[in-house]
Amino acid sequence: MKSCGLVVNVLLLAGLCGCASHLATVRTKPARLPAGLRAEESLEPATRYLSVAEHEQPFAALGHDLLAAKISYGVLQRHPKNESARSIYNFTVARVVHDVDRTGAEPWRHPISVSTEQGGYTLVSPTPVDAEHDPSRYDLFPTDALEIGGKFFKTYTTVNGIGAPIAVVGRTESPHFRQQYKFRRVYAPVTSIVRFSGRQARLEFIDPLKTERITLNKQVFPLAADFDAPTALLIARERPERLGLSRVINPAAYANTAMLCRLQQFDSARTPVIFVHGLQETGASWAPMIDSLRDDPGIRQHYQFWFFSYPSGYPYPYTAALLRQDLDGIKRAFPDHKRVVLIGHSMGGMIGRLMITDAGDKIWRDFFATPPAKTPLAKDTRKLLEESLVFDHRPDVERVIFISTPHRGSKLASGWIGRIGAALVRTPQLFTSIYASTKPLLIADPAARPLDRMPNSVDTLEPNDRFVEAVNKLPITPGIPYHSIMGDRGRGDTPNSSDGVVPYWSSHLAGAQSELIVDSDHGAQYNPQAIREVDRILKLNLADSR
Repeated sequence: MKSCGLVVNVLLLAGLCGCASHLATVRTKPARLPAGLRAEESLEPATRYLSVAEHEQPFAALGHDLLAAKISYGVLQRHPKNESARSIYNFTVARVVHDVDRTGAEPWRHPISVSTEQGGYTLVSPTPVDAEHDPSRYDLFPTDALEIGGKFFKTYTTVNGIGAPIAVVGRTESPHFRQQYKFRRVYAPVTSIVRFSGRQARLEFIDPLKTERITLNKQVFPLAADFDAPTALLIARERPERLGLSRVINPAAYANTAMLCRLQQFDSARTPVIFVHGLQETGASWAPMIDSLRDDPGIRQHYQFWFFSYPSGYPYPYTAALLRQDLDGIKRAFPDHKRVVLIGHSMGGMIGRLMITDAGDKIWRDFFATPPAKTPLAKDTRKLLEESLVFDHRPDVERVIFISTPHRGSKLASGWIGRIGAALVRTPQLFTSIYASTKPLLIADPAARPLDRMPNSVDTLEPNDRFVEAVNKLPITPGIPYHSIMGDRGRGDTPNSSDGVVPYWSSHLAGAQSELIVDSDHGAQYNPQAIREVDRILKLNLADSR
């Protein structure tokens, strides 16, 4: 497990992804026709128009690119399996989109007259159904002109088919992103096609997460797609990983970053999968797994991906309360959503465990001698503590996958490294006042290490933390399946194994529908075998839901 220095090493107790620089890099490059195209006489004019368009101003280039698209479109009409025609068509459609973006033309608002060597064409595009689908609000990046790299994109995959994959990036931030449970700025995949009818060229933008196949020239084609490029652009531009350490050390300063966020348009027919990260991480840590899962057409068809992000310096019972609030929120915003699957890594798994546990006021009574209503606390203090300590399972959660989860804590948290790490976390003022008012009322616990402050996230990872011990006395609610994935660093020594942070005795849960040990350190969410296991479990979930 690599580190960026002592402080980071201390704080990567359960999230421990090492230096987070260059998770994704995106550079522009000259777009080039794919190599190995067959030299066909019928396609020669298209390649000639493309070579001319490359050196022209945007409006002149648009004319030549449309002609190249028309020629390849015609060849596909006669020979739908012609791979060279499909490659040239996809390439020219991408150039048309680029030309439209450069010229500032808006064919979705009014028809655009385009002059060509073969006469005039009219470029049109469907009127947007609403403001969110207005192409004018986005920068459009044909992905064949992007060079993607970085730690999370050592492998790069696309979906073969018809059309030009485009990464769209919102030009402005959405003022209502929280109410709509989406990013401040849109980063999304679309696929463009151009249909020809006489002298009219119709430019269309299609969501590849909603549409897998299209009809073109009365022939059915798989739709091309690139799901990796928008994710890479998001990570490279927004740099979410920079929040990880800051949100551990000073969680109160980043309170507004706690949110549940969807990664695609909501679809009531698809099951939400919510990813919950661990200590020192952000939602970006799930990018490799999500991109791999999206490569599977069956997963794309039946699931929609969300993530829950939070300042991981908070004690995790409080973070679990924030997640419950957001789950209530999406129930109001999307009342017809299906029951969700939770996937939690490390401390995120501990949060997920609380979503499928009936605690009632049992944990409260472990802490206080009286029930909530009779405990002498200020109204706001009681409300926050009740939300964190008094809870039952979520009926909207149908399955949970635990990855490298320290259900019984980690000894690293209670050792000298953990003590230094816990001391670096700044206690929010709100928690300071709550601790002062509750301390005289707490039942003494001689087994727990005495603290002169509210426990933070590192404290609540200790094996003898009283909340951790209280939760582990409670069974998981019957009828909700759960699965475990954990690493053993390739040593094959289970049950004496450890991922370097969490030992098997802590990550193992009796009653799990499945348990998989992979050759991984604590970052098992990046392990290919673990990702395949998540894919398998999601397909099992579909079968069980029928």
